[in-house]
Formats: sequence, structure tokens, C-alpha cells
Amino acid sequence: MAESMVDADLLDRGGVGLTIRGRRATITLDRPDKLNAQTPHTWQALREIGRCLGAEVQVVVLRGAGRAFSAGLDRRLFTAAEVEGAPGLVSLAQRPTEQADAEIAGFQQGFSWLREPDRVTIASVRGHAVGAGFQLALACDLRVVAADASFRMAEVGLGLVPDLGGTLPLVKAVGYARAVEICLTGREVRADEALRLGLVNSVVELDRLDAATDELAEAVAQPPPGAAREALALLAQADEAVDPEQQLAAERAAQLRCIAELVARPDQE
Repeated sequence: MAESMVDADLLDRGGVGLTIRGRRATITLDRPDKLNAQTPHTWQALREIGRCLGAEVQVVVLRGAGRAFSAGLDRRLFTAAEVEGAPGLVSLAQRPTEQADAEIAGFQQGFSWLREPDRVTIASVRGHAVGAGFQLALACDLRVVAADASFRMAEVGLGLVPDLGGTLPLVKAVGYARAVEICLTGREVRADEALRLGLVNSVVELDRLDAATDELAEAVAQPPPGAAREALALLAQADEAVDPEQQLAAERAAQLRCIAELVARPDQE
């Protein structure tokens, strides 16, 4: 089982919890006393979870313990060469460019697997989702948020850029001009505005967040896995504004794969 395959010490260092129940995996950012601030160990733990999840997992829910989803980077990363053995910004600046680039690429992998079409991913957000927290929510296919949720891309104001994969889904969700405003001003986008902008799928009262997340997770887990996977891949490709004829061809190919899988199922005999 994936839970046992992921190193428990790695999860503990990263402040990440993992539970798997049937077709659903729940990942919990579990440093509530630090508002689930993230370190490189967090991203390493997320990357390892993505590597270990089995094909039986169709839905992944990502949530934060306590009163916030994630307040972004652990502030120690800004001043220390290392944070519990992981590189801080000072250390990255001192490394050869190729080495530092490889380090950041590894960090990004903790987020990028959430956008792969193997399974549906849902961010369940309450409270603050700042910087890396905002990018982690953006990495998911769907976002269900509590009425107290707020999003802020804080990196540029700190002299950095969003580098954990958040720029592309942000532009896709709200458009270039609005993404520029959100990133460069670092302003707060509260839940009601996030819904209007298309950043989130639904806003519910805080006491309904878990139930609303469960309902969505159950609904998206209903289709056969092959069909869900093919649909996710088609939608992701369509979002990249491919040539219409290419999209039609991709739909035909996906449909033929689905038909072949459908007729091969035992219950179709």
C-alpha cells in the first residue's frame, strides 16, 4: 500500500500526512502551529507520495490542518543557508547554476504530478493560501474553498517569482492581465472574488467544507478510471489551445481506447 511505501520519516520531516481509503487518497499539510508553512522537505514528501500512489487511487484530496491551507514558504528559508538539512535561498544562490536549477526542478515535481491525468486532484482550502500554498492549490484540478479562504501570490513582493508551477494555471484561470495584477501587487483574493474569477469551483461555509469536499470527491470517482483519465488528458490539451483538427483527432483516438476497454470488461460479456 502507498501509505506504507512512503518513508514515514520523510513525511514527518515534511509535515505531511497521508491516508488512503479505497479509491481516495488524502494528503494533509500538517504543521498547523506554523500555518502549514512549506520547506523543501514538504515538496520532497509530496513528490514521493505522487511516485508511490497506485493505480487504484482515482481521487486525491489535498488539505491543510488547522486554520489555514498553507501560509507559503517557511520564513527560515530566507535567512538560513539550510533548513533541517535542506537548501535555503542563501545556499541556492551560492551553488552553480545547473545544480541550483536541478534542485528547483526537484521541488517542482512535488506539485507537477498533481496535474497529471492519472487521477483527479482536489484542493480543499480554508484560511490563507499564500505563495507556495496558492501554487499548491492551483496545481490541483479542482478547488473547493471555505468562505474564509483567501489567496495571495506573495513571491514578487519578496523579490522572487512563483516557481512551483503556479504561473501557467493562474493565467489559464484568470487571464494574463488579471494574473499580472495578482502577482505584482501581491494583493489578497478572497473566496467570493476567487469564485467570480474562476479560480475556484465552489465556496461553502466553513462547517460544510469537509462534507462538500467529500461529495465532490465521490462524484468525480464514479466514472470508469480509463474514461476519466482520457477525459482529463483531452481537457488539459484543449486548454492549451491546440488546433481544432488535432483536438478532434485526439478525441477519436481517446474514444477508441475507451471503447476497447469498455468491451473488454467482464461485465460486458
